[in-house]
Parts: sequence; structure tokens; C-alpha cells
Amino acid sequence: MNGSRIAAVGHYQPAKVLTNEDLAGMVDTSDEWIRSRVGIRTRHIAGPDEPVDELAAHAAAKALAAAGLTPADIDLVLVATSTAVDRSPNTAARVASRLGVPQAATMDLNVVCAGFTHALATADHTVRAGGASRALVIGADKMSDVTDWSDRTTCVLVGDGAGAAVVEAADEPAIGPVLWGSVPEMGNAVRIEGTPPRFAQEGQSVYRWATTQLPPIARRACERAGLAPADLAAVVLHQANLRIIEPLAEKIGAVNAVVARDVTGSGNTSAASIPLALSKLVEQGAIATGDPVLLFGFGGNLSYAGQVVRCP
Repeated sequence: MNGSRIAAVGHYQPAKVLTNEDLAGMVDTSDEWIRSRVGIRTRHIAGPDEPVDELAAHAAAKALAAAGLTPADIDLVLVATSTAVDRSPNTAARVASRLGVPQAATMDLNVVCAGFTHALATADHTVRAGGASRALVIGADKMSDVTDWSDRTTCVLVGDGAGAAVVEAADEPAIGPVLWGSVPEMGNAVRIEGTPPRFAQEGQSVYRWATTQLPPIARRACERAGLAPADLAAVVLHQANLRIIEPLAEKIGAVNAVVARDVTGSGNTSAASIPLALSKLVEQGAIATGDPVLLFGFGGNLSYAGQVVRCP
């Protein structure tokens, strides 16, 4: 095998929906204020009895079913998350236990909002090197656990959820070369720190960096895949803010692409945002099997990672 591919995707969101009107009853904000600044209308919030590994397992089970596989077919489980409560067992091990995956290697990756694209690249590299045959790659975060619900600058942004992909060996590469890196001097621009841990960010700094510095980086990811941005069928960026997503897609030059805008109904779900949005596009039939899709995550650390994949 000379490459790897995404065989199937799946996603999961908790049943509880928190609207902008609900938030207006909790902090000094309004539906108009939130929509005009970040484009979010609603977000899903997990209950106290729904840990992040449960969200991840639900999404992974859907991806497995879509691929026509069983847990026994998986030999690597990677979970991108920054909201796991416990250090050990890690989230991936708990997901494997919930699903009944036997003897798989289990690892968590904490690269915050760019976690899923980092994990996808790691799975691609591992499968192509022969270290695994099939991997579950999951982005899952319970941002409500690390949110100060009295802080109107952050509580309006976040949501909970998970998205998953099954990655397997393929005759031809269907996951393009990753372009990844970080901006260490901006490492404090997005934070989850303290006791108890709380999410905070320098919103204007992130906005300026994403809208000015990110477009040429994303175009280089397309170049590594041997594609022009105009050839993309879809662009799935980290779902942080509609005011970042829309101009960024335009500046990349993806003039013919469907642009994922799941942030409007899901909020910022951190590592879950890209696989969530991709899975919904596939489910809706907005993109077809084999279509080239740019995935690009950015956020905490300040890290970024992107690659062009072929739609499952």
C-alpha cells in the first residue's frame, strides 16, 4: 500500500441546545451581539454525566458503522482533545474500552483546535509506515467543562461534540501531505489553564493572525497535494468564528468550494469542529466521494495543521 484514505466519518452532539436567547438570560449579551461578532446561533452542551470519552465513542461508533467495520478491525485509536478531566487512563483508552476495541494502541493528542488535523496526519503516517492497518481518528471536546459561564466574551463561543474518521491503507494516497507548524511567540493567545482550568483567548490577536497570516499557509497545503485552491470541492476550517471562516476561504482562493459553516449551529467545539463539519457535509450530500477537501485547523499553542483529503 502506498497511501491511506478516510474510509468513513461520523459525528455526535449532545441533545441539549443552548441558544443565544438562553445566554442573554445568563450574561449581558444578546442574539444580535453574538451573531454580528461570531455568527453563532446555537450550540450543544453536554450534561455532567456525559464525559468527553462518551462523546468521542458515539462519534467513533457511527464512523465504524459507516465504514462497515467492527471494533476488532481497529488497531490504533487516536483522540484529539484538550478537555479530558483525567490524565490516565487517557481518553483514547476509554473510547477503546467503550467500543470493545481489542489490543489497539491508544493515544491522546492535545493540540487544541488543530488537534484533529494533527491526529489525522499522525494516523496517515502510521498506516503508511505499516504501524497500523486501520485507525480511528477522533476529535472530541467538552468545552463547557472549561468555560467561565459568567464571562460573556468566551461563554458565547463554545459548544461540545465529537467527530471521527476511520483511516485505512489504500493503493493510492487519499490523504495529502500535512503542512503543520506553530507560532510560539503567540502561544498564549488561546489558553486553557489554571485550577480549575478555564478557556481564555486574545480574540483580536487570533483574528488578525488567522485572516492575514493563514491564507498563504493554507495555499501551501494545497500545493503539497498538487492542487490549486480553485480545484477544491470543499473547505473545512476550524469552526471558530464565521467572521474568520468566510474571508479566509475567500483569501485562500477556493472560489468553487463549499465552505463549512457549522459554527453557526455548533459553536466552537475545538478539536471536534473539523470532523463534525466534515461529517455533516458528507451526510448532507454536499460533497461527493473522491472530492478534494481542504481540512485546516488552527488555534491553541498557536498551532496549525492542514491537508487535502479525498471525501469518503
